[in-house]
Amino acid sequence: MLVSVQALRALAAWVVVFHHVMQVFFNFKADSFIGRLFAERGAVGVDIFFVISGLVIHLSSRGKAITPWRFMLNRVLRIVPAYWLYSLIAAAIIAFANPVMPVQEFDLHHLLLSLFFIPAENPGGFGLYPTLNVGWTLNYEMFFYLLFALAFCVPERLRLLCIAAMLVSCALLARQPWVSDFYRNGIVYEFLFGMALGMAYERGWIRQGVWLPLLVIAASLLTIYHFDNSMRLLHWGVPSALIVAACIAMEPWFKDNRLLSRMGDCSYSVYLLHVIILSLGWYVQASLDLAPAVVIAVCIPLIAVAGWGSYEWIERRLFVRAKAWVEARSGRRALQSLS
Repeated sequence: MLVSVQALRALAAWVVVFHHVMQVFFNFKADSFIGRLFAERGAVGVDIFFVISGLVIHLSSRGKAITPWRFMLNRVLRIVPAYWLYSLIAAAIIAFANPVMPVQEFDLHHLLLSLFFIPAENPGGFGLYPTLNVGWTLNYEMFFYLLFALAFCVPERLRLLCIAAMLVSCALLARQPWVSDFYRNGIVYEFLFGMALGMAYERGWIRQGVWLPLLVIAASLLTIYHFDNSMRLLHWGVPSALIVAACIAMEPWFKDNRLLSRMGDCSYSVYLLHVIILSLGWYVQASLDLAPAVVIAVCIPLIAVAGWGSYEWIERRLFVRAKAWVEARSGRRALQSLS
C-alpha cells in the first residue's frame, strides 16, 4: 500500500479519536480553537476513511481473477474478528457496568443485528448506531464490499459505473418501507471517489509534486472548516478526496517510512477500541474527580499501545492464519475434484 495513504489513514483515525475525546469528556463543548475544531469537524476523518477504502479496494483487486464469494470472504476475515471482539466487550460493559457507558442500553436483538452489520435503532434512542457505536461506518463498508463483489460480474473497466448504478438504485429502493433509509446518506458515494482516484493513479494522472498538493490540502481544509456537514458529500466528501489525491502526489516524500506505514496498519484497531478506552477513562475521571486533561493524557498512549497490540495479535496474525486455512481447504477441494 502507498505509505502516503497509510499515513493519511492513521491521521484520519486519530482525528476521529480526538473528536470523541471532545464528546466523551466535554459533550462537544469547547472554549479553545483546537477543541472546537475537533468537536465540530473531527468527524471528517470518516469521510477520508471512506475515500481511502474505495481507493484501496480498487487497487488491491485490479487485474486479479477472484470470485465474488472469495472477495467477500477475505473482507469478512479482515473486518469481522476485531469488530466482533470489541462489540462484545462494549456489550458486556453496557450490560454489567452501565455507568461506564450510561447513555446506552443493552438489547440482545440489537447486538445480533450489530454483529451482522444490519442498521437498527440503538436501544439508547439516539439513532441507527450499533452496540459499538463507531461500527455505523462498518455498516457502510460492508455494504460497499457487497456491491463491489457483485461488480466482479462485469468487466473491470465498468466496475465504477456498475457500483455507481447500484448505489443509485439502492438509494431509490430505500424509499420503500422494507429497506432502511440508512443507505440514502450521500456519504456512501465517497467510496466512488476513492475508486475514481485509484483509476486516475493507475493511468498516471496524479502527478508527483509538493507545492501544488500542499495548496490543494490547504484549500480542502479551509473548505471543511468553513462548511458544516449539511451537504456532507459536497462539503466534506469532495475535499476529502482532494486531500487523498494530494497525499498520493507526495508519495515519494513518504516512501519507506516504516513508522507511518505501521501507524496506518494499526488505524482500524485504534478506530474500534478508542471509545471503549475513553469511556473507561471518563468513568474513572468522574468517579475520582480528576482533571480531564490528566485522564486524556493517559488514555491517548493507552489507545496507541492497545491499537498496536490489537493489530498484531487480532488483525494480522488471525487474518493470516484464517486465510491460510481457507486456502488449504480450497486446495484440498480442488484436488478431490480432479481425482
